[in-house]
Amino acid sequence: MTTSTPPVVLANPNTLSDRAAMGLPDSFRARGPHWGLADHRDLLSLEADALVAVAEDPAEPFTRRHAAGTVLGMVGDPRIRPEDPPMADVPAARVQLGLDPAQVGPVTGRWRHAGVEEEWIAKECPVYERDLPAFRIALHPVTNVEYRLFLEATGSSLLPSSWRFGVYPERLANHPVWTVSAEAADAYAAWLARRTGRGFRLPTEAEWEYAASGGDGREFPWGDDFRPECANTVEEGPLTTSPIGVYPAGRSPFGAHDMAGNVEEYTADDYGPYPGGEAVADDLAVTRGTYRVARGGSFTRFGDLARCRRRHGWYERDIYAMGFRLAETP
Repeated sequence: MTTSTPPVVLANPNTLSDRAAMGLPDSFRARGPHWGLADHRDLLSLEADALVAVAEDPAEPFTRRHAAGTVLGMVGDPRIRPEDPPMADVPAARVQLGLDPAQVGPVTGRWRHAGVEEEWIAKECPVYERDLPAFRIALHPVTNVEYRLFLEATGSSLLPSSWRFGVYPERLANHPVWTVSAEAADAYAAWLARRTGRGFRLPTEAEWEYAASGGDGREFPWGDDFRPECANTVEEGPLTTSPIGVYPAGRSPFGAHDMAGNVEEYTADDYGPYPGGEAVADDLAVTRGTYRVARGGSFTRFGDLARCRRRHGWYERDIYAMGFRLAETP
């Protein structure tokens, strides 16, 4: 992929239509190359493990990685193990998190084209330290097929709004589930913990940031510069969810996929100021009062949400694609 010129938005995206907030014109316009299988028919003859190798090979072009992931969604993706999800071990550490207040202006300026406002970035301040025990973080966000098993096992009515008419999107089995409520994410984690006898839960904010950044203060899971080819964001992505793990260059230092894009991810924490900081009454606080913090970018949002420190949440609009990934207490 090539880096494109940042689209001009300049206004708070919450004041714009969905398409305008995504930097898209009112009229239809084809976006990038075709994402289908027509040019990759040879993938249909490969075994699942070989397809995974293609999907997670940074040397392969995105269209081919995406096609391999699409075939995996149809034939069964071996990376998805609902009762034993692949996890990365994250060691105990005293980590430094958050943002220096002096950086609020520069960060806002870098993302002014996406309509970012200073108060959104100010929520990341100040820098603080936290002692974190060892934990595990899922390599992938929870997928549609995994969430379907939860619904079938529990009889829950917590249907994702992205499932049109509540119908399971079978061809998207290995895509992240979205949009679900924070309560639904909690319920899924609690159900899986009961079912397996393991300590599954949602990650705390601090755990999520540490797992995404490796604790070295980097801006994005891959480094300090935004690279649109590393995550499914609105800049160059397919404008829909993608199969898990097809952005291998965007993996976190602990090997977790899709922490910068695809779908936003709930954490276990409601919004509150960091130690020594002040509460920020931004759009979410004004419209929702108490809200669950989400991390990571999505296919509908610009790369500013892909920053490891960025704190946000569910503003009830279609462009807020809310998913989640599991953590585990060893």
